[in-house]
Amino acid sequence: MNHLPYPKSIIEFQRTFQSERDCEEYLFKSRWPNGFVCPVCGDREFYFIETRRIFKCKSKGHQTSLTAGTVMHRTKQPLLLWFWAAYIMTTETPGVSALQLQRQLGLKRYEVAYNLLQKLRASMVRHDRDKISGTVEVDETYIGGPTTGGKRGRGAKKAIVVAAVERKDKFMGRIRLRKIPNVTEETLLGFIKETIEPGSYVETDGFSSYRNLSKHGYDHRPIAPDDVDVALPKAHIVFGNLKTWLKGTFHGVSPKHLQAYLNEFVFRFNRRKTPMAAFQTLLGLSTNVEQWPEYKTLYSGKWIHPNAPIVKTTQKVL
Repeated sequence: MNHLPYPKSIIEFQRTFQSERDCEEYLFKSRWPNGFVCPVCGDREFYFIETRRIFKCKSKGHQTSLTAGTVMHRTKQPLLLWFWAAYIMTTETPGVSALQLQRQLGLKRYEVAYNLLQKLRASMVRHDRDKISGTVEVDETYIGGPTTGGKRGRGAKKAIVVAAVERKDKFMGRIRLRKIPNVTEETLLGFIKETIEPGSYVETDGFSSYRNLSKHGYDHRPIAPDDVDVALPKAHIVFGNLKTWLKGTFHGVSPKHLQAYLNEFVFRFNRRKTPMAAFQTLLGLSTNVEQWPEYKTLYSGKWIHPNAPIVKTTQKVL
């Protein structure tokens, strides 16, 4: 990734990005830090068709869009709007809801703000990301459903979320979160295999679905029931913060979109010390995302959020 200067305040952001041209220059420097190179023939000489944001090499006439491969490709919205949305999303510590973004950016339609945020969230998952390793806590939690009464714990009619949390002495490393359809051995083992390096020390409670982890190359140490709160402290902190964040920032999200918010929580947590990298990632300048959601597919539920299994439910997540 090209390390361009990062605005450290709103005032600095306003000075850096005052117009569409400023955004275009930033995209150009991000994509071609050493000058334009035609991705087809390698020609360095070009014409720029400003009305379409197209670069055309002089030798062969190959056309390259300035926004190709980014979340802004073929957008009808100004680039400056996207830059503001990405900046707000990466600098607001508790996150931002679509209603808040609509107000801050002065958008007339809520749907525009909602679609902006969901497209940015789709940029948050690297499909080739590294697995976490070392000492890792794995646990599940249950989100949503009635606040009083009803069944609690495993088997409750709520959205199920599993977490893997690296433990670095007294601190936390990277985390992974996924909405899962059930807590069977197949589901939990699949999550662990996809997110944790074999040979890692994996701590879980004594739930039977974890009983065969050692057979799959993990150093597995189940914790006695009385010691779970003490032995899996990082996972419990993550779950507590996640639930507070979902309620405080969004006042609840629907199950069909829960994975998108889990992706955002993971993204924020794992990049809490690198805001510039987060800003560029959201714009699609350092990802290999090939497709972003449209409002109609989001609304209908046909869009499958990255990292998400298909789960059919109509329950409201609080």
